[in-house]
Amino acid sequence: MHTLSRLRCLSLLQNYKSSFSTNHIIQIHSQIISNGLTQSPSIVAQLVERYCASSLSSSSAPHANNYAPLIVSQFYSDDHKSNPYLLNVLIRCAPPTDSILVFANWVSKATLKFDDFTYIFVLGACARRVKALWEGLQIHCRVIKHGVLSNVKLQTTLIHFYVNHNAFAFAEKVFDEMRVRTSATWNSLIAGYCSQIQHARDGLLLFICMLRGDYGVKPNDTTIVCVLSAVSRLGSLETGVSIHGYIIKTTPNIESDVYIGTSLVDMYAKCGCLDTALTLFHKMSYKNVLTYTSMVSGLAIHGKGKQALKLFTNMTESGILPNSVTFTSLLFACAQSGLLNEGVSLFQIMKEKFHILPLPHHYGCIVDLLGRIGHLGEAYEFIMSENVEDDVVLWRSLMHSCRVHNDIVMGEKVAKIVMNLENYEKSEDFVALSNICASVGRWEDVEVVREMMSEKGIEINPAISTVFA
Repeated sequence: MHTLSRLRCLSLLQNYKSSFSTNHIIQIHSQIISNGLTQSPSIVAQLVERYCASSLSSSSAPHANNYAPLIVSQFYSDDHKSNPYLLNVLIRCAPPTDSILVFANWVSKATLKFDDFTYIFVLGACARRVKALWEGLQIHCRVIKHGVLSNVKLQTTLIHFYVNHNAFAFAEKVFDEMRVRTSATWNSLIAGYCSQIQHARDGLLLFICMLRGDYGVKPNDTTIVCVLSAVSRLGSLETGVSIHGYIIKTTPNIESDVYIGTSLVDMYAKCGCLDTALTLFHKMSYKNVLTYTSMVSGLAIHGKGKQALKLFTNMTESGILPNSVTFTSLLFACAQSGLLNEGVSLFQIMKEKFHILPLPHHYGCIVDLLGRIGHLGEAYEFIMSENVEDDVVLWRSLMHSCRVHNDIVMGEKVAKIVMNLENYEKSEDFVALSNICASVGRWEDVEVVREMMSEKGIEINPAISTVFA
């Protein structure tokens, strides 16, 4: 290839597949340099996207993401370039932490004027990063200082950022000060409320406000899915039925809407109306893995383990592949119904047939299943054989089963493991051991445990019960 045209170069980059190695991008990059195309914004933008995608998809090529900032810096080495388009591409495509660092670096350079999209993308990165509240607050200050806060998309991104960091007071302030709100704006705050049970009622109240107010915005599928999830968390059947009525009036062909249909199935199952959930499930003309998983979870909650397994068979026969959450629900169903052989078989199928790596909650379901039916020794051996003996949650689950089955020997053994794993000693562990001793009438041992707590200065944390009016 002696001369690489601009269109040919774009074609190579656009047809780049994620399965290609980083070396493929480097080869294309070298051709771009040798053919003098490094100052073409469209080509450089595609190149930056591919480098970022390569670093995200391949753990073996973390250095790939280092090239992207260098390419952008080289492009802006000419002083006359002031359009932040390429910087925006980099911030949008890079991993959240890298995006924030890139933005901070260009702030310190003070050679480029940011536009609305720069702030939208970097705030989006802050929203995706687990701990970035401080950084987002600083960016919010810059937005106010530079007078670009009136952009509706930017304000909506701010709301999304704040709710992702549980800073609802800030999110509400931005929302209240907005003169124009789109459906995305409403959905950002409603979704934030509905994702947490302590704010779920606020989400439903905001939904009612959206319905009754003259804002020129109506709920869409995203809004409905969010409020139905809030109803599921609260177990408020009456509210769920009302929302279902609204859906019937405003949404034609509900049976063909897989997302609303799945949310309704989930809501009715979690609100105790399993028959209604099953009826809606069977009426749906299209079902995906989320639909089946929601129905399996509903059956599990109601102790219908065998029905859940039958539904799983129907699911696989329909050509729908289960995911990690599906198996969590299935294993939970087996634990609730005491289906030992089925549960162990599912755990093996998950790993060997569907190549899904077990997560802590999968191990937890098996330990719970074995513990419920009194197979405490097998539960102990399972934890040790699966190399998850450092997971204190699994041992606590087994310790609870020891108390239920009055197995003082295994209980003491597990309690010692729990206490050794903890960085600091918790009163709950001593209380659990004390209760195990008490359940078999070993009151002298109960006194010994209490004295140990007193010597170590460990106080019992009082329990709290709350009744909602």
